[in-house]
Amino acid sequence: MATPDVTVMGAGIFGLAIAWECARRGAKVNVLEKTRIGAGSSGGIVGALAPHVPEQWNPKKQFQLESLLMAPAFWAGVAAAGGVDPGYARTGRMQPVADAAALDLARTRGAGAKALWRDAAVWDLVPVMDDGWQPASPSGFLIRDTLSARLHPRQAARALVAAIRARGGSVTEGVEAPTGAGPVVWATGAAGLAALGTDLGRDIGGAVKGQAALFACPGFETRPQLFVDGVHIVPHGDGTVAVGSTSERVFDAPDTVDERLEVVIAAARAACPALRDAPVIERWAGLRPRAKSRAPMLGAWPGRAGAYVANGGFKIGFGMAPKVATVMADLVLEGHDAIPDGFRVEDSL
Repeated sequence: MATPDVTVMGAGIFGLAIAWECARRGAKVNVLEKTRIGAGSSGGIVGALAPHVPEQWNPKKQFQLESLLMAPAFWAGVAAAGGVDPGYARTGRMQPVADAAALDLARTRGAGAKALWRDAAVWDLVPVMDDGWQPASPSGFLIRDTLSARLHPRQAARALVAAIRARGGSVTEGVEAPTGAGPVVWATGAAGLAALGTDLGRDIGGAVKGQAALFACPGFETRPQLFVDGVHIVPHGDGTVAVGSTSERVFDAPDTVDERLEVVIAAARAACPALRDAPVIERWAGLRPRAKSRAPMLGAWPGRAGAYVANGGFKIGFGMAPKVATVMADLVLEGHDAIPDGFRVEDSL
């Protein structure tokens, strides 16, 4: 078997997206996964791709904006290559507004979006409608943004695997260590973040547990996602609605659900009329890799020639994936470093 040009360790969203971008550019790619495709948070159910607030702008927010704007073409290319729908749709998002002060802040942020997002999307106010989906809002208005999108995490992983294989790459489960020559990209999620910290002798972050639930709720597939009191409510194209999630720094087990998820479910039912009688068909728990800087950690692995790191996606990994894939492929295949300040591995040391 020919030696791959690039080995990617980890078949989560960062690993698969990077592998696809490298394969799309003509590299021979071998993805190796220790457990299963989409293990950890990449096998979850929520898939909310939402922008940062358009104020106090910084490189992280700019990077995410560029990635969200790349997403339609990125995911369309993945679907066309492999023939599998990733569940992507730019359906927007709505949030209730508490009071007059919050209305003024929303208008200010709308002006910020106009300046920063330009004509790519809007952040504005719309009156609440009693349509069976929209949440109540004390002010009578909802913030609407047209940049937010949804992605079905598991479908996206399957779509990326199909696209990689269609380009001649391989994706293999049950492999713990890289084989062959060539550069290796370590995109191994929460476990990989811990291993990197041990290797570097520094606290660079850790795992944060999340719990989410999936409702059977057909008829709302094209509605905007909702964000109410910290709960994401995301309608998927298959007639399900995902809600989540908790954010737990301390936990007993990484993949078990408990009463904290029931609180999220109750909040989602109270916020969204469509969910009040909808059955819960799945409860999910998993670990998300959170870098200490809260920005993704990208670039060369210090002290390891030919080794690279792509980790720390935390809650925004799916939204960051198109841009992460691009800059990592630039670095690994072409030696071009376009990683912004604050995102490099050494920036966390």
